[in-house]
Amino acid sequence: MKRTSKKELFKIIRTVLAVCFGFLMIAPVLFMVSTSFKEESQIWKYDIQWIPKPFIIQNYIRVFTDMPFVRFFVNSCIVAGGVTLGQIATGYLAAYAFARIRFTGRDKIFMVFLATMMIPGYVLIIPQYIMIDKLGLMNTFAAMILPSMVTAFSIFLLRNFMYSIPLELDEAAMMDGANRLQILLRIIVPLTKPALSAMVIFVFMNAWNNFLWPLLVTSNERMRTIPLALSYFQSSNSAEYGPLMAAALVASAPILIVFLFAQNKFIEGMTMSGVKG
Repeated sequence: MKRTSKKELFKIIRTVLAVCFGFLMIAPVLFMVSTSFKEESQIWKYDIQWIPKPFIIQNYIRVFTDMPFVRFFVNSCIVAGGVTLGQIATGYLAAYAFARIRFTGRDKIFMVFLATMMIPGYVLIIPQYIMIDKLGLMNTFAAMILPSMVTAFSIFLLRNFMYSIPLELDEAAMMDGANRLQILLRIIVPLTKPALSAMVIFVFMNAWNNFLWPLLVTSNERMRTIPLALSYFQSSNSAEYGPLMAAALVASAPILIVFLFAQNKFIEGMTMSGVKG
């Protein structure tokens, strides 16, 4: 009885701690939702009101009337979608070569790729900016997409997952007359969907939330993206938090949609990609 009661007590404690931790994680999101429906005077009250009184939607209306939000939203979709598709293409081709094809210096070259993950992204901003400027790509979607189309992270994630796939599948396909590209598209890609889902979530989220690079390579307002649009409700001295929170919620919707569609494969992809080949 004592052992049973102790187990039940520990179970209750774990549950309570999990609930408390979960609330701490979700509380900022709930506060953001609440703030987006408040008047400016309500936001600055000392006592936090989780349920707005009165409940207003003017903040959301201002998101679409005070700035070309739809245009910014479309720009972000193009940039995030282009970066994601680019990393899928380059990531699969490079990962397949590193995981399935034997050639001289393969492992050493891969280690060089991994070493680039330790280089802060800010170090590359100046040379990338100079290259984009010299190529005449400023204020274009290409300027925001091309520098992010190849990353060591995507290659590493897919390559490690491919190691769990038996090489006999490639050999059997070659005996049937399939070439490397056919093997990649018809065998490897379907078998690596969990890793693909994990990669898509990370890549799309990073591209969607990228603020600094679009700020540097775009001066034309029509080329701005969602993170830059949020600055419309901010100044050096103050911010309109109601419309700002409303815009942030609308901006986060695509990320939530991508995660909901890919969440079933996400954990599996992250787990299997850690298996050493």
